[in-house]
Amino acid sequence: MDTFCVCQPWNMQLINQGIGYTANITGELWHNHPEKAFALRADYVDTNPNAALALTMAVMEAQMFCEDPQNKEEVARICSRRRWIPAPFEDIIDRMQGNFDYGTGRVVENHPDQMRYWEHHAAYPFKSHDLWFITEDIRWGYLPRDLDGRALVDRVNREDIWRAAAAVSADRNPRLFAADPMEAILAVGPT
Repeated sequence: MDTFCVCQPWNMQLINQGIGYTANITGELWHNHPEKAFALRADYVDTNPNAALALTMAVMEAQMFCEDPQNKEEVARICSRRRWIPAPFEDIIDRMQGNFDYGTGRVVENHPDQMRYWEHHAAYPFKSHDLWFITEDIRWGYLPRDLDGRALVDRVNREDIWRAAAAVSADRNPRLFAADPMEAILAVGPT
């Protein structure tokens, strides 16, 4: 294998094992690109709207926890456990803290393209992102050319649940939503 695209900790595993290096990170190809997804089946959401809202709120709280620099070490320790990502803590912590050793002599501290969980709209379900991915899948022949991408996105992207969860969470714990990025997200109109 000459090259592949993966997320952490596999890049650091290659470097720490002396068998590879990082040429680019995905954020260098698309700054603040969409990466994480949270999905529930429509029949579950329709049958359990309160549970869907509560699950979305729990994911939001976890995203904010992971984003907080004070929690990065704890998150890396949790991830390194065998039941989650069976990789050494040492292969996870540096990049989780935003410090990137490319394995080529290039080291970037506090990388502007470090993994995001909450900041920079990382958690927001932008319909425009969904439509871009569908359009690319149509372009490359993975989906039929006559697929109505907008209709599909409108059917499956439940931005309304995200906004409702954000509003409830902001009322219950304004401290979590006091930062400007959240205010900016809540101010975003339909996408």
